[in-house]
Amino acid sequence: MAFTRPTGKHRRPTRRATRTGAGLAGVAALTTTGVVSTLASPAAAADAPAHTGFTEAIVIGHSLADRIDDQAAAQRLAAEDAAAEQAAVEAARLQAAEAKRKAEKKRAEKVRAARAAERERLNRYVLPVEGSYVSTGYQTGGSLWSSGSHSGVDFHAPAGSAVRAVGAGTVVETGWGGAYGNEVVIQMHDGTYTQYGHLASATVSVGQTVTPGQQIAVSGSTGNSTGPHLHFEARSGADYGTDMDPVAYLRGHGVDV
Repeated sequence: MAFTRPTGKHRRPTRRATRTGAGLAGVAALTTTGVVSTLASPAAAADAPAHTGFTEAIVIGHSLADRIDDQAAAQRLAAEDAAAEQAAVEAARLQAAEAKRKAEKKRAEKVRAARAAERERLNRYVLPVEGSYVSTGYQTGGSLWSSGSHSGVDFHAPAGSAVRAVGAGTVVETGWGGAYGNEVVIQMHDGTYTQYGHLASATVSVGQTVTPGQQIAVSGSTGNSTGPHLHFEARSGADYGTDMDPVAYLRGHGVDV
């Protein structure tokens, strides 16, 4: 047997009608509590208290956000300050390191310059009598010399003139040298020898190291001499007979003779 739906006023309400009724009931309830009337009436809203629960929550939210923003800004500034301070420290360190490097470089350059100057001073040669000239040449013949010729050169030197080492070396002999009178013999740094004769006196001693231009004696006229002057010889060895041309020797070391 088939079932039929009742008609008329006995029809079951639809879901839409049910929801509508519930909504109207809710509105009525809100109206009763005064919420809807407050929202619906501008005048009533104006008379309502300024601070509701919703407004206070919003204000608290903004205040918290502001504090967070302030803290973030403060942290950011602190980080920037720390970075700037670190950069300043690093810049100062680099500047100090660069200043130290320049100072060390300058000191090294001074040391090199001083060493170069000292090498130049020790390696230079000078005249045995400052401002003098050759009065008798090398291998000049005559009866004055036992070998028949002059084994060195004579430099003009009034008595008491300062006699200088022509270069750097070590004194190997001083004192009386027979025909040479009072003499000084120096072994030079290059292995050659120089001899200074007819001296009034020596001012250095055997074993003493001398430098170019250092005074080693006072000129005179001792030994086989006809008057005050300096007899100067250059030798390739320590023994007599190893003499070289003294003028060529000095010129070979840059001395203008």
